[in-house]
Amino acid sequence: MRQGLGVLGVAVRTEKAVFAIAVLASGVYGGMTVASAWALGWATENAVLPAFEAGDITAGALWTAVLLIMGTALLKAIGVAGRRIFAGVVQYRMQARSRREVTKQYLRLPLAWHHRHPTGQLLSNASADAEAAWAPLAPLPMAVGVIVMLFTAAIGMLLTDPVLALVGFLIFPAIAVLNLVYQRRLSPLVTRAQQLRAEVSEIAHESFDGALVVKTLGREALETDRFRRRAHELRDANIAVGRVRGLFDPMLEALPTLGVLIVLAVGALRLTNGAINSGELVQVAYLFTLLAFPIRALGWVLAELPRSVVGWTRVQSVLDATGSMEYGAAEPDGVRPAGVEVEDVSYAYGDSEVLHGVSFDVAAGRTVALVGPTGSGKSTLTHLLVRLIDPGAGEIRLDGTGLRELAYGAVARAAALVPQQTFLFDDTVRGNVTLGLDVPDEEVWAALRLAQADGFVARLADGLATRVGERGTTLSGGQRQRIALARAIVRRPRLLILDDATSSVDPQVEAKILYGLRDRSAGARAERARNDANGARAGATMRTAESSTTIVVAYRMATIALADEVVFLERGRVEDRGTHEELLARCEGYRNLVTAYEREEAERAAIAADAEDLTEDEAEGVSA
Repeated sequence: MRQGLGVLGVAVRTEKAVFAIAVLASGVYGGMTVASAWALGWATENAVLPAFEAGDITAGALWTAVLLIMGTALLKAIGVAGRRIFAGVVQYRMQARSRREVTKQYLRLPLAWHHRHPTGQLLSNASADAEAAWAPLAPLPMAVGVIVMLFTAAIGMLLTDPVLALVGFLIFPAIAVLNLVYQRRLSPLVTRAQQLRAEVSEIAHESFDGALVVKTLGREALETDRFRRRAHELRDANIAVGRVRGLFDPMLEALPTLGVLIVLAVGALRLTNGAINSGELVQVAYLFTLLAFPIRALGWVLAELPRSVVGWTRVQSVLDATGSMEYGAAEPDGVRPAGVEVEDVSYAYGDSEVLHGVSFDVAAGRTVALVGPTGSGKSTLTHLLVRLIDPGAGEIRLDGTGLRELAYGAVARAAALVPQQTFLFDDTVRGNVTLGLDVPDEEVWAALRLAQADGFVARLADGLATRVGERGTTLSGGQRQRIALARAIVRRPRLLILDDATSSVDPQVEAKILYGLRDRSAGARAERARNDANGARAGATMRTAESSTTIVVAYRMATIALADEVVFLERGRVEDRGTHEELLARCEGYRNLVTAYEREEAERAAIAADAEDLTEDEAEGVSA
């Protein structure tokens, strides 16, 4: 109860003005509801009974009764509308605020935190949990407002007939005890149901995200069964919640009705004895029927508190999560390609260390290939270089400044990573390349040309305006990779990192891409050298990132040979570095790795050639 009221207090403090209007409207409704009881009693005593006794009624009494009843009804309707509208405003504003805060926190938290939390759970935190946290806000203004009704009705009953009022009030302790038992039975059931909602969301997300794997391996039945089992658990949990509510709700409804019957029984005796008149009995009985509604309104709030506390706790677990990155105030040089230094860097996923004391440097404007067998830590290193994660030990510097010392967003402005797993949005080609960046189409086409993507984009039905579908499903893997590369190039990064970003591209196209990147860097270096020789600042005669320092994770020998230098990683350590030719000559592990890939390519080419020759021989035989 304390936790739930604390959650509601957060909303009240956040939306003071709107909540106050909702409560005021609810107070008007409560006051007019009680006033309608008084109006009904007055009409009974001064219009209805005289009409029965005398067989006639005066126009003044009739119109007074009509105006009293209609006036209170109109004000009550205004109170109902105001209460519902402004209560909804408070509820939906708080839900939207929680969703925004959770989403911002997701973006602030490092990738390492996301590795420990499944996507389905994060979706549930931002949707179902944020909704559940503020569910009691809809009935809350009504519950607060009808307290006015409760006290007004109680005072009205006491003033009308204290004996009947005290008889009716005996029912309140029973209702309080019943509500307490109700909440204690309901809370753990609601907690379990809320957790199962997140688990169902997790399974659904996995199944949808891995639809290709599920279908190609024929696992539909197993995935359906896995989802069905958890969905059935959620169904059973919700049924258990409904069963408790179904048991207690009629009891909570019945107790006030029982109180009305007791009041009528005692009131009939007092009416017979002449202690009260008929109008007073009608008024007290009607007032007591009104007390059932405030009690139910409070019950609605109390019934939602367990879900609210669970949702709030789950949302707060995200908002209170530690591990967000700290930033300094430094800004890297925005003119030349970035120089990179990696010094004694280590990183571990849990207890599994994947990088051990890695050290190397990349001179500004150079192209370096990261080469190593699977599991050697290449992708982890690329994530460290753009500060998606921070190293457990050691330091990475950009232009001599540690990444932790740079201002928020500085690394993103200076560096761009093209990952192996390409993601495209359900947007146009232009939208996927620019991602909100305000650049003219000429620059978009220039980036597409450098990424060797301009040809197929020009052939699309609407060119840059062609929608690519969810995750780029209308494009091939190589086409998606080239658009992702253009996305990075159009931002003119000073440090460009390609994490096997051309693995789905034909070798000939890949070579053209890397030649283009290297030639651009070489031309820019030559121009800077001329400018420096003439005593001019490089930034005065050329745009900032016409060239980039390039780090590429590669496997193909032809690709690796284009790099100025190669860093060979093995078992999370730098085993050797140098030019491609130097490593071929002196490093056996490197030589075995790159030549193995070339041998595989040669074998595939030979098999394809044999198949082509066999087809030609068969065709000649048929012709003969």
